[in-house]
Amino acid sequence: MEINKVTVIGSGIMGHGIAEVIALAGIDVNIEDISNEVLDKAKASINSSLDRLVSSGKLKNKDEVLSRIHYFTDIPSSVKDADLVIEAVPEVLDIKKSVFDQLDKSTKDSAILATNTSNIRLTEIAEGIKKKGKVVGMHFFNPPVVLKLVEVIRSQYTEDEVFETVYEFSKRIGKTPIKVYKDTPGFVVNRINAPESLYFCLVIDNNLAKPEEVDRFARSQGLPMGPYELMDYVGIDTVYHSLQYYAKELSPDYSKCQVYTKLFNEKKLGLKTGEGFYKWVNGKAQIPEAKPTKAVELMDIFALEINEAVKIIEDGVASPDDIETGVKLGMNRPFGPITVAKGLTNAEVKAKLEALYQKFSVEVFKPAKSIAEGKLKTVISMQVALSKAEEKKEAASAYISSSDPVIMETKGRIAILRINNTKNNLINAAVMDGLEKALTDLWNNREISVIVLTGNGPVFSAGAQLDSFFSSTFDFMEFSRRGERVFKLLSEIPKVTIAELKGYTLGGGFEMALACDIRVATEDVQIGFPEVTLGLVPGWGGTQRLSRTAGQSRAAYYILTGERFTGKEAYEMGIVAKIFSKDTIDSETLNLAQNIADKVAPISAALAKRLVLRSTNTSLDDGLEMEAISMGLLYGTEDLKEGISAFLGKRKPNYQGK
Repeated sequence: MEINKVTVIGSGIMGHGIAEVIALAGIDVNIEDISNEVLDKAKASINSSLDRLVSSGKLKNKDEVLSRIHYFTDIPSSVKDADLVIEAVPEVLDIKKSVFDQLDKSTKDSAILATNTSNIRLTEIAEGIKKKGKVVGMHFFNPPVVLKLVEVIRSQYTEDEVFETVYEFSKRIGKTPIKVYKDTPGFVVNRINAPESLYFCLVIDNNLAKPEEVDRFARSQGLPMGPYELMDYVGIDTVYHSLQYYAKELSPDYSKCQVYTKLFNEKKLGLKTGEGFYKWVNGKAQIPEAKPTKAVELMDIFALEINEAVKIIEDGVASPDDIETGVKLGMNRPFGPITVAKGLTNAEVKAKLEALYQKFSVEVFKPAKSIAEGKLKTVISMQVALSKAEEKKEAASAYISSSDPVIMETKGRIAILRINNTKNNLINAAVMDGLEKALTDLWNNREISVIVLTGNGPVFSAGAQLDSFFSSTFDFMEFSRRGERVFKLLSEIPKVTIAELKGYTLGGGFEMALACDIRVATEDVQIGFPEVTLGLVPGWGGTQRLSRTAGQSRAAYYILTGERFTGKEAYEMGIVAKIFSKDTIDSETLNLAQNIADKVAPISAALAKRLVLRSTNTSLDDGLEMEAISMGLLYGTEDLKEGISAFLGKRKPNYQGK
């Protein structure tokens, strides 16, 4: 299904933001609303937003974008040619049902009908219309121009092709979509937020702390906004209506909140009315001075989020990976509940949830079934059932999956390992797991003699993924030791290893490259150790390996200043062995690997590699003794006989690693 023409119904904050995103992606879009006066406000907002993009250098031609946006005051005219319609009207079921009734009658048979609802079940919205199979959720996050997440939601009626088409279209307009396989209130991100919204209400209802004390605590933990300031910013009415809906659809516990109801009835809705938990002046909350509270702990929030994430997985709503992505992008946070859960024990999470249940007498806070049974680690590694279209797609790409953190491909006697995590190929626990598994699998594989380590795309690796969660300083130390162990495997594996440096090779990425035998690079690759500028040190062998490669003075300079250097400079310092052009580095590196695989005897290479590796911390006499022993070991190998025979016969050797 192709999408070339789009209509957005509703020109409010979300509606005009969604339309702007689509126009920025180079696609024509119609906006429909009840009057020209309302549309004029949307035009002004879009104009201001585009001006900001121009002034920041992110957009060159504002007029070209504006030319793609068309305005209408009636639904039939706006949607008659639309391939996709996105409804973004107020979060009131009756209003949405009325809009979808009109869309059902006014759109062509093939048109996809998407709703931007943030909470309401799609099945309720689609009930009563003929084109139920064309209805799909497409939930953007505010502000749509800035936040990358789109939740793509299927109802019990949604056709597979509709679901997949909207998922791919979300990527086309520059967003990161996640798949929501079941129609549940709040979907993923808002569903995970629901228990903590109730929790923060109960904290006030029970006089455990004042809003400003909790918000000061949140800011002291590095969060940009505390929970009450955030609720004021979003709108108390939005929070109130959401909890009322969850009380009806998920659990009556959500109706136990009093403070939100009180503020809603008093029309103190936060920023939009000038007062909520705080008074707002010139768009800023006037938060009284206060000390951070001790009545609230981060572990309270983590446990509630993990608990709800587990319920979502148990219900087959979304995969752990998509839950993690959704919370990170939708809430603009460095990590989500799955990452946190990996750093905690089942017993810790269960104990905290049981304590919260006892404290507040709220069933929602009780441990989910899997946590109660001690199966937290099992459930966060589960995958939900795939749609039929995805099953076909997965079967077709069974050999190399682009979602693997480390992709392994073999070409003859060469294994190519591609780091594949974010556009900058950042290193996290999953990458470490993938790299360790690949090296372990290759260790005794005699059919492979050369390993090329590279990044999937134009970047080698920009270093460690700093949004990983660690529950203690000891865990962080162990993560460092884990990296050292994996990179030691890389340095000691009995194969020739080649690191292909391109784009960025920073921090942990540079340490990974230093663990390889040979480094090749583009002239302009950016190399360096930024750790000291972040309050860290190179923790995966960088302080030890760089000094052995470039000398103590140069190593100290680049480690202590965090200054970057280029591939050309690295070549001049002896860190890099070969320089290739940006356009040909992939093929040139493969040619180098092939040349080594063709000419070099595997056992000879393995022993020579160990001799070179030990040369920096071994006396000359011991090193010479190790050389002599190695020569003796090689004398009885079949590869030596083959090498001499090929030399005398003036032919290419056929080494077997024996």
